[in-house]
Amino acid sequence: MLEENVVPNDRISLGEKIGYSLGDAASNLYWKTFEFYLMIFYTDVFGISAAAIGTILLVTRLADAVADPVMGAIADRTQTRFGHFRPYLIWFALPLAAAGVLTFSTPNLSGDGKMIYAYVTYSLLMFLYSAVNIPYTALMGVMTSNSKERTVISSIRFLGAFTAGILVQYLTPTFVRVLGQGSDVLGWQRTMILYGILAVAMLIACFLTTRERITPPPLQKADLRSDVKALVASRSWQVLSAVMILALAALAIKGSDGAYYFKYFIHKEQLLPAFLVSNGFAFVAAVAVASFLAKIFGKKALFIFAIGVGGLVIGGFWMARPTDITAIFALQIVSSFIIGFNSPLVFAMFADVADETEWRSGRRNTGLVFASAIFSTKAGWAIGAWLFGLLLSYFGYVPNVMQTAWALFGVVLATSWVPCALMVSAALLMQFYPLTEAQMVKIESDLKIRRGG
Repeated sequence: MLEENVVPNDRISLGEKIGYSLGDAASNLYWKTFEFYLMIFYTDVFGISAAAIGTILLVTRLADAVADPVMGAIADRTQTRFGHFRPYLIWFALPLAAAGVLTFSTPNLSGDGKMIYAYVTYSLLMFLYSAVNIPYTALMGVMTSNSKERTVISSIRFLGAFTAGILVQYLTPTFVRVLGQGSDVLGWQRTMILYGILAVAMLIACFLTTRERITPPPLQKADLRSDVKALVASRSWQVLSAVMILALAALAIKGSDGAYYFKYFIHKEQLLPAFLVSNGFAFVAAVAVASFLAKIFGKKALFIFAIGVGGLVIGGFWMARPTDITAIFALQIVSSFIIGFNSPLVFAMFADVADETEWRSGRRNTGLVFASAIFSTKAGWAIGAWLFGLLLSYFGYVPNVMQTAWALFGVVLATSWVPCALMVSAALLMQFYPLTEAQMVKIESDLKIRRGG
């Protein structure tokens, strides 16, 4: 019989949940910077074309097709007195901070030199991001065996994530301006130094306040091929991963377009921080009630509603004129609030996939499951950034000049119908996700019996 070491009480303290949330707050100092500012940094500050940047982001994410699962498998097999996953939070915190500074530095290079520098530094940054974020995300799957408790942990986690996101969205332009003293080049570098210091402190705090309680069955032997085979055979994993890619591609396109939308379409660039922070506050409000709503409607139904209806609201941006500031902010707040329900749900559902895979195959591979979740996130974002770069190029975008009507048409399209279509497609696909709340109760019960709990 397979056994696992699980504490009798599968609930954890509020302090540990908050401590865990600090890890995602640290990650979002980087992720939200990528999501909202990386494209415009590369095009308008570093001087690389939009199409070239889209290709860079896509190629580096394809490399993650190998790196992320390997990182998850390595973390699963890491044996320390602190557990499988927690040590990575302190091992790679400082290297991640250094890579962030290098990525947002702008050495004086030729066109080809800039491309090579961007490829190398961004690839290094994303590798180190994976080295921290994959073990961090997998940590939630071994803190407790209770599926509903994991939903609560995930909700509190995203409160921390979106709080950090609000800081990035609202204050980044101010930090760049103030710290750069008139130089965007210097401002971006110093801003990333500041974010790196904050991230290192939060990752250390996360390490100190959390504990791992679930371990793989003692008779389980390392076999990456069997682990991958068991995971890929899971229909719930197949559907959830595909949905993540579509949804993140939509959010990447809309998020990357925000700076262009306000700079060139609205002609009120100073409103961008408030626009982005309204998105952050709406997400925080949604996350605060997501676990409660999930108990009433179930995770799957709430997830489908969030991305489907939220995507339709995004389509409303198509009708907004540059003078419709109130309507633009209203659309942002409503769509972000609705879509925000899915943020804590998706990683709780990947934890359910880890349980379902163990229940079906007898193998516990939490790190690999969450590595696939992170890969889906980054792949979706990279595909979205690549498509956005192609859109800008196709519609004739030229940096730092008055845009043509055709280019502005593309900018508005990227904030409305394109992400809308991707989100609605994701909602339709999510109908095929097989795990129900009743099934998870049975899976939890069966696993506890196997573990002797």
